[in-house]
Amino acid sequence: MTAPPQAPWRRYGLWLALAAVVLAGAAWLKWRAVTVDATEAVTQPLLRTLQFSARVETPARVEVGTTITGRVARVLVREGDAVAAGAPLVQLESDEARANLAQAQANLAQAQGRLSSQQGLALPNAQAAQAQAQAQVLAAERDLIRVRELVAAQFYSPARLDESQRTLDVARAQRDAARAQVQANAAQGGERVGAQAQLDAARAAVAVAQARLDQTTVRAPAAGQVLDRKVEAGQIVQAGTALMGLSVQGPIEIVAQVDERFLGQLAPGQKAQVLADAFPSQPFAAHIDRLAPAVDAERGAVEVTLVVDGPRPAFLREDMTLSVEVVTGQRASARVLPLRALRPGATDQQATVLVIEDGVARERALRLGLRNLEQVEVTSGLQDGDTVVLDANVAPNLRVRARLVPSGVTSQGAPTGTSQDRAGPAISGGFGR
Repeated sequence: MTAPPQAPWRRYGLWLALAAVVLAGAAWLKWRAVTVDATEAVTQPLLRTLQFSARVETPARVEVGTTITGRVARVLVREGDAVAAGAPLVQLESDEARANLAQAQANLAQAQGRLSSQQGLALPNAQAAQAQAQAQVLAAERDLIRVRELVAAQFYSPARLDESQRTLDVARAQRDAARAQVQANAAQGGERVGAQAQLDAARAAVAVAQARLDQTTVRAPAAGQVLDRKVEAGQIVQAGTALMGLSVQGPIEIVAQVDERFLGQLAPGQKAQVLADAFPSQPFAAHIDRLAPAVDAERGAVEVTLVVDGPRPAFLREDMTLSVEVVTGQRASARVLPLRALRPGATDQQATVLVIEDGVARERALRLGLRNLEQVEVTSGLQDGDTVVLDANVAPNLRVRARLVPSGVTSQGAPTGTSQDRAGPAISGGFGR
């Protein structure tokens, strides 16, 4: 017997049952997929900064003192005053110094008078005396010749000849004395030299007395600001005593101790933004001037010195605490990922991540570049739009379902793209690249 044909509805029912099984299986497989946080690789600017504390230092702090012993008459400045170079700071009693200067000036006037008198009268008088003495010698010589002739003719006795010779000898001696006096009063003569030496000594004495008087006024060695004063009127101070502290005017320096781990990020010329803790609403620009050649072994830190760009902010004070942020790396355009997407074992240059492909988390190798505390630059291994698992603990080849975290936002909801490594001596954290 021939079997009766199946009804059409039965064939359709079989296909419907099969489809239901397939759909149920797909739904079951979908239900088995693990939901994970993920993000899409994007290209955006990337900035890395380093943040640390610092203090204000002036180029030089000097202790202004006195070079003489004396009593303080007046203190002419107050702490905080700005002073110009040479401005009087402290006045010591000066009566004795003024009296000594007056005496020295009187001695100088006397020495000048002696030299002038010698130049105006002594030399002409000595020259006149020399001429007169020479005339007396000539007369005595003629007289001696005449007397010798008369003695020979026996008109005079030989005793008269001896007398004439003695007269000539006396005249010659007087002439020689007058000649010596002329020489003594000449430009290179002893009297003139002595008078000039006395004048020079008197001038030196005036200079010494004036210098000592000047020392009774203690002046600023350079333009700056008075930091502290250590004396008051009436005190007796010894030579070498510090009277006040002065901050020498000039470009201030910002000095910080930065953890040596971050030394590779820093270089002279890098730009920085600075905030004074006491004036947080008034940031100003600076740049790194120099790095210390050695590391402080005790603190594990290197000294970094910055200088202010442009005019010095008026509110800055010696030893003021500052917060400094230095741009240590930047990319105008970089393909970036959050650091938490990197799987364990990542290095500075290489890492692996899980990229979702057809619902499966596939492992992929990456090459890395610049990084900050939150993000890293991917130089190869990813394309924009690739979906990357953020949970580093997800196993490779696992079926997953992505829960996308918007690009440019961390899991806490804060914008990314910049980050600060904190590098103060008492602050840890941050990456070394």
